[in-house]
Amino acid sequence: MGIYMENATDKAQGEPVDHGADTQLHRTLGTRHLTMVALGSAIGMGMWLGSGTSLANGGPASLFIGFLISSSIIWSVCQSIGEMAVIYPLPSAFVQWATIFISPAAGFALGWGYWFSYWITIANELQGVVTVLNYWTDEVPKAAWISIFWAVIILINIWAVRFFAEVEVVASTIKFGWMFICVIALIVVTAGGSPQGGPIGFRYWNAQPVNNGFKGFISVIPTCIFAMAGSENAALVATEVANPRESVPKAIKSVWFRLGLFYILGSLMITLTVDPNDPSLFGGSGSNASPFVIAFKNAGIPILAHITNAVIFISVISTGSISGYGGSRILMGLAHVKMNHKDVLQVFGKADSVGRPWAGYIATIGIGGALAYLNVTHTGAQVFTWLSNLVSLLTLFGWSMICLSHLRFRYTWTLQGRNEAHLPWRSWAYPYAAWWGLIWCLVVFGIQFYLSIWPLHEKTSAKNFFANYISVIAVAIIWVCAQVWYSCPLWADARNIDLDMCRRFYADTVDEESTPVAKSLARKLRVVCK
Repeated sequence: MGIYMENATDKAQGEPVDHGADTQLHRTLGTRHLTMVALGSAIGMGMWLGSGTSLANGGPASLFIGFLISSSIIWSVCQSIGEMAVIYPLPSAFVQWATIFISPAAGFALGWGYWFSYWITIANELQGVVTVLNYWTDEVPKAAWISIFWAVIILINIWAVRFFAEVEVVASTIKFGWMFICVIALIVVTAGGSPQGGPIGFRYWNAQPVNNGFKGFISVIPTCIFAMAGSENAALVATEVANPRESVPKAIKSVWFRLGLFYILGSLMITLTVDPNDPSLFGGSGSNASPFVIAFKNAGIPILAHITNAVIFISVISTGSISGYGGSRILMGLAHVKMNHKDVLQVFGKADSVGRPWAGYIATIGIGGALAYLNVTHTGAQVFTWLSNLVSLLTLFGWSMICLSHLRFRYTWTLQGRNEAHLPWRSWAYPYAAWWGLIWCLVVFGIQFYLSIWPLHEKTSAKNFFANYISVIAVAIIWVCAQVWYSCPLWADARNIDLDMCRRFYADTVDEESTPVAKSLARKLRVVCK
């Protein structure tokens, strides 16, 4: 296993700045846990349900190309996560990376923004449970379903960290297994082997590959990206695996499998088997509007439609559970980098004897579950729409900060005379992948700005602009306030960044450029690492 070398700064040179490496979280998870969280955490309602709206707005070619572009972005982000999470596996990961390598204000804005997004996501997924279960019955009150599955999410998270990880392994296996079956079944449907309907082939591509012109095409790209949100959660899990150097690269390398099977092949099958003008995409409620459900219904295979709805249900619970996990770790990281009142560290910065950050769980899952009840009434649903819009671009902001932190880390490493050969794991795609991800994030910010002013099928209005772009405005305000509060530089001076603070040293990576204190501690605490 590896070892942390926290506080590896000579005290004689001044009191070191703690970036939160020393926590009470336990390192008990293995490679398969990290891999399945990395593969499955992004598989929620976005692909199963949200892709239907994108197909209707943009057409088959737009949807497929949109998922190709978004897949390339998240692959690039995962390459940055892989390299950073091996050497700096911290509780709130990218929040603390941004604090160290960009500025405390950047970490503050990213951390609090992401925590907001986690509990809003929990509320959204609990409402998603109601949506999915209404496919079978609408006799049960919404509040009852929300209460039942709020309790389920709580139990999954507080039972034990390893139990949470095992649940995600099972859920991810089910999701991927069923997608594999869906791809095979829809190939048969396309070829004309279904009980009803003849061969389809590329009928819908040939009829109208793109709907609503260029605006229809660009409207699909943000939706595709947000459908893939969650892959960055692997960075949070890295701090609780026994050996990040072994587990993280394996998880990152498996990203191709997820992208290829779930998103690229899955979206291709949707575009081949579902008419973008199908009235169910526009008028269907709940899972009835899922393109996968529509495809199986139209093919005369209702049993597969029911199973697909059950898998969507599992995906919703899984995503809500992961959001509770992620939110609690974000709060712990924020507490350790002192981004709230000093007394809060005693609450949110602690975990119990088995590694559960109780305060973070209570705050994240508690607020998220309570917020879900806003959806019980029509007025509440309107309020929740505004809150949901707050989440959308926060994911994109997080991805861009991950790529930028990676670029800054490598720049600092080189500037301080370190040898890249001494990195415990290196991405073969650096720096191209990091720049590709960062540039595309900025492009999508611009696309969203354009669509917020001139939306598809709607008139320009101040209400629509703020509803769709409020998250960017909120992050900007938080960042500016943090800049004033911390009185910190806009850009961390790479010459003064302590690369050994919070770094995990492995037995063969204590290089000659490490600080004297770090090398001394490494010799004293040397653990052989294969």
